[in-house]
Amino acid sequence: MATSGGYRNGSYKGGALKFDRSLSLNSSPKSASSSTSSSSSSVKSKPPSTASGLRRSSPAALAGSTGAASKDDSSGMLFEFLFCDFCLVFNNGVPTVVLFLLNYNIPCGQIFYLLLGSKLCHLRHGRVRVAVRLRPRNAEELVADADFADCVELQPELKRLKLRKNNWDSDTYEFDEVLTEFASQKRVYEVVAKPVVESVLDGYNGTVMAYGQTGTGKTYTLGRLGDEDTAARGIMVRAMEDILADISLEVDSVSVSYLQLYMETIQDLLDPANDNISIVEDPKTGEVSLPGATVVEIRDQQSFVELLRLGEAHRFAANTKLNTESSRSHAILMVYAKKPVKGRDSSLSSENGVNSHMIKSSKPPIVRKGKLVIVDLAGSERIDKSGSEGHTLEEAKSINLSLSALGKCINALAENSTHVPVRDSKLTRLLRDSFGGTARTSLVVTIGPSPRHRGETASTIMFGQRAMKVENMLKIKEEFDYKSLSRRLDIQLDKLIAEHERQQKAFQDEIERITKEAQQRISEAENNYGDALEKERLKYQKDYMESIKKLEEQFMINQWKHGNENIAGRNGSLDKTSSKQVASAVEIEELAEVKKLLQTEALLRKAAEEEVNNLKSELSQSKRSEAAGNAEIIELRKMLEDEACQKEKLEKEIALLQSQLFQLSFEADETRQQLDREGPGKFTSGLDSLMSQVTHLRAGDNGTGDKASMAKLFEQVGLQKILSLLESDDADVRIHAVKVVANLAAEEANQQKIVEAGGLTSLLMLLRSFDDETVHRVAAGAIANLAMNETNQELIMDQGGISLLSMTAANAEDPQTLRMVAGAIANLCGNDKLQTKLRAEGGIKALLGMVRCGHPDVLAQVARGIANFAKCESRASTQGTKSGKSLLIEDGALAWIVQNANNEASPIRRHIELALCHLAQHEVNVKDMIRGGALWELVRISRDCSREDIRTLAHRTLTSSPTFLSELRQLRIDY
Repeated sequence: MATSGGYRNGSYKGGALKFDRSLSLNSSPKSASSSTSSSSSSVKSKPPSTASGLRRSSPAALAGSTGAASKDDSSGMLFEFLFCDFCLVFNNGVPTVVLFLLNYNIPCGQIFYLLLGSKLCHLRHGRVRVAVRLRPRNAEELVADADFADCVELQPELKRLKLRKNNWDSDTYEFDEVLTEFASQKRVYEVVAKPVVESVLDGYNGTVMAYGQTGTGKTYTLGRLGDEDTAARGIMVRAMEDILADISLEVDSVSVSYLQLYMETIQDLLDPANDNISIVEDPKTGEVSLPGATVVEIRDQQSFVELLRLGEAHRFAANTKLNTESSRSHAILMVYAKKPVKGRDSSLSSENGVNSHMIKSSKPPIVRKGKLVIVDLAGSERIDKSGSEGHTLEEAKSINLSLSALGKCINALAENSTHVPVRDSKLTRLLRDSFGGTARTSLVVTIGPSPRHRGETASTIMFGQRAMKVENMLKIKEEFDYKSLSRRLDIQLDKLIAEHERQQKAFQDEIERITKEAQQRISEAENNYGDALEKERLKYQKDYMESIKKLEEQFMINQWKHGNENIAGRNGSLDKTSSKQVASAVEIEELAEVKKLLQTEALLRKAAEEEVNNLKSELSQSKRSEAAGNAEIIELRKMLEDEACQKEKLEKEIALLQSQLFQLSFEADETRQQLDREGPGKFTSGLDSLMSQVTHLRAGDNGTGDKASMAKLFEQVGLQKILSLLESDDADVRIHAVKVVANLAAEEANQQKIVEAGGLTSLLMLLRSFDDETVHRVAAGAIANLAMNETNQELIMDQGGISLLSMTAANAEDPQTLRMVAGAIANLCGNDKLQTKLRAEGGIKALLGMVRCGHPDVLAQVARGIANFAKCESRASTQGTKSGKSLLIEDGALAWIVQNANNEASPIRRHIELALCHLAQHEVNVKDMIRGGALWELVRISRDCSREDIRTLAHRTLTSSPTFLSELRQLRIDY
């Protein structure tokens, strides 16, 4: 859509101007007040003073305070100072903060509000921040107003604006930020919207809104997509880039709705058929919601831009004299961010004998929900100047009525009126939380330089001046994620049921197997015993028959011999004596033969008896085996019964946990209702209870954890003394001191103080001067924490940090030391400015050298560093600041990357897959990747990767590379 003179879809000329950072939390409020009050005595309107807390990470002066603080506000300023600087200590230990405040004679009422603000809802004051942006002259104004000077004069260094009445007189106004016609889109985003976006990521609601005459650049400022020129991207696109960069899509979620308010009707820009959405207000909290609006979950930046393009196509626009593409509706983009709070889980009671592991698994996680509302208001216009007629005239009337209602609400809030007419318009109902509510609000008013529209410009400026007087009460939205807890308990219950069924099935199978085996062994024993008895019976029967036959044959021989003897006796008596002798010898021989047969028979009978005894023993053994099998079956049945009892007990425990969950939910609702009904004034008794708990905890202070000890040491000794102990000659003192510094460096609030006090130099000195493995490990961990800040990364490089970390990695053997060193180098790899220097000083070689350890945690940090380095290289190549082959490939990292692209550990695999995708985005690396086998891994990633964004990136990379496509065709792979 194009505005008059090509401004809406055109681009501003000129580079981005440098700007000063906002006041730090430690700066004196009085100095800020004096610098503002002494600027000029002729200032017509000043912004109101404020005591709101400042974001440390805000890069813009818009987050600073321009008002003067009176003496009556000293307690409030002290409260804000304590809130900002000691909220971290409060989270680590309540007694430390309470005792500190009592030592400084802070009233108990303020202590209670400090505790309530830090632990329950994080209440903070914050007024509406207003910036003014001047549009350059368009083509029509360059011709029509060539002989006239601009009606606006900007003084950005003083944050002032002069509106000329004539050639001699002018009115002066002050704003939080004054943006000239040469201000870049990036600067506008950083001073107007970035502090709000960061607050939304911390759990606050935020609003960014553009107000001004039609054709002054509101849609350009907010909704520019930047398809042709990325530098022209508006606040919507840049805000989503920062949100997606900060969150993890695995545990966090981001969703958007895109609406327009047209002729007092809310319509869905993502679903044009949904053209009458109602507004619902929560009677308890007063929060406004749109239940009928389409909510789309965002996974990547490209899909968000497509949604914006779709919504812009459905938005109403018309051609007027002031603007060829004038927006005829108010566009409202709502971004919902949900992030779990790490390290803060609520705990449930362990009464009624519930096991500790069950209690741990039933802790409901705490989540923070932030909502970002970006409002592109339709331009105010005068009918005689815009030339609106017919339906366009009716649209203009509706726009002016809604803007007039918004102005009335802001006037009432600025004057602290008892009645604020928020129900006069749907626009004011939608923005109820943005003005006078709990959201952090930034307003950019756009004006034009033409003297023909001086009246409209003055009206716009006065609107911004009144908006600066509106105070909001910022509040973090934290709540228990009962749905997540319920899903976790359901999954645990299903696992227990499945495990019980598997064990029961295994027991049944084992019982059947043992029973079958016992029956088989008994049957085999019986068969063997019967066969053996039958064989013995046949054998003895055969031997018996043979013995009878031999005896019969012998008897016949004897009879024949006796017959012959009788015949010989009758023949002669001479032979009688010799015959008797012969008969006697034969009888003796027969008797010996019979004795021999009897002995043989006795031996056979003895052998048969032994065999019978053996068979009897085998039978008794088989019976004993059967008895043992029966006993084992009985034991298994008993185990099965015990398992059934255990199952019943687990089911009772699960039912108890569910009842406790419902009771906890009911108590949380009751507590929230009581807070809404009674207010902060009714909690004096709660404060007394808290103080009694503090006294009890102080009495048992010897049992507190390391973090409470570290915080108490930091408070009592001071940072400078702790840092001085790093150079102690006593090894134990030195180790304890470096552990304290490492714990302090883990918190973002302490990092800048540690660096300013010389802590970074001392930590690097420890790596250089000492050989203690423990000192190296803890010092490297502290440096890794400090390396998360971009400014600290440059200091680490300037002081030779990479060389020292590389030397430490080469000499270390402990996996934890290597993990800390790899984490520090991985953080440095994510800085675009340091890549060449990091590689020249051996950072990449050090990373690749640490893979020798083989520990999964070390490899995960190495993979993260390579992924960060590849991402920065890809970005530099896209922007044209780098050419040539990747430094990773030149240093030989490709082989390791391909080898670990399908690693079993999810963190290693995810980072390696990202690194491969970034390396493959540039044609100069493609041939080396094909030779190194990376093509096959890219094909696998595009098909089998568990993460959709990585899978999509790999597919897009393969299809956009002619070399890859040619190689795939040669390999006959259909892709």
